[in-house]
Amino acid sequence: MAKAGIRESATFDTKAEAVEWATKLEAEIAGGKRRAYSKVQKTLGDAMDKYLDEISPSHAKHEWNVTRIAFLKSDLAFVGETVRNVKPESIGKWRDARLKEVKSSTVNRDLNLLSAVFEAAKTEWKWIHDNPVHDVKRPKDPPPRRRRVPDADVTLMTTALGLSDGKAIETTQQYTAMAFLIAIETGMRQGEIVSTVRPNVHAEHRYVHIPKSKNGDARDVPLSARALALWNRLPIVAGEQRCFPVSQGSVDALWRKVRKKVAQTHPHMADLNFHDSRHEACTRLSRKLNVLALAKMIGHRDIQSLMIYYDETPAELAARLD
Repeated sequence: MAKAGIRESATFDTKAEAVEWATKLEAEIAGGKRRAYSKVQKTLGDAMDKYLDEISPSHAKHEWNVTRIAFLKSDLAFVGETVRNVKPESIGKWRDARLKEVKSSTVNRDLNLLSAVFEAAKTEWKWIHDNPVHDVKRPKDPPPRRRRVPDADVTLMTTALGLSDGKAIETTQQYTAMAFLIAIETGMRQGEIVSTVRPNVHAEHRYVHIPKSKNGDARDVPLSARALALWNRLPIVAGEQRCFPVSQGSVDALWRKVRKKVAQTHPHMADLNFHDSRHEACTRLSRKLNVLALAKMIGHRDIQSLMIYYDETPAELAARLD
């Protein structure tokens, strides 16, 4: 059908369905909810740029969005197509190709971001009628990681990173080791730790303030005696407000480099991720805090999501029964 310069077509099994669709479309056009999108010549790449400029900066994951959109623009064969012409079939083919290279969880995160771009093009800028990602089947996420971090593994990594009792903290490797120890003790994320500034460490009241966490909320992380001692061990650097005067990128790169070296003599260490510290911390803290207190400390709005990180072994649970 064509009305007010808008051309739409669809196929239906019955005349009744076709009439219902046409009636609804006419009502949307009359109500100003539809426009002649055929005149919009913006590409998917244009939509990605506009998303980064207008939508993403208000999100906690903006820096991640910048990195991933740069990747998507280089990887999607249809990034130069007008946004209204991108079909679910094209996205599906890209999904299948990516699944041969990376885990399904990575593909799903990228699909989430791609969907957010299309949704902005639909609802904010009125460039398209529908979000094509909604018609793409998502791959099933792998089961949550169950990697625990026993004290022996903590010692292996921190020693390899050059940290020892009584030794001054000077190198990026040593700061990386300290960040890992704090993560084990508090459940804080790597980025939250590395970005902490001294005014947000309230030693007298034993908590660290996080102005903005992954979900966009602020939270206060209570400190155990050991956690407080770890924060207090960090040297005060003249003219530097950051507790960790290093970049998160350097911390992440050094972690991977040293882990690879340690794995040469201790193969089981090859799969140890920094983020496994959060898994370990949640499990350890669950022995001290009730579920509501733990959710507040870790920063989970949904208590059910704690189960992703909590993972006491049957032997540990049995020991608590005695």
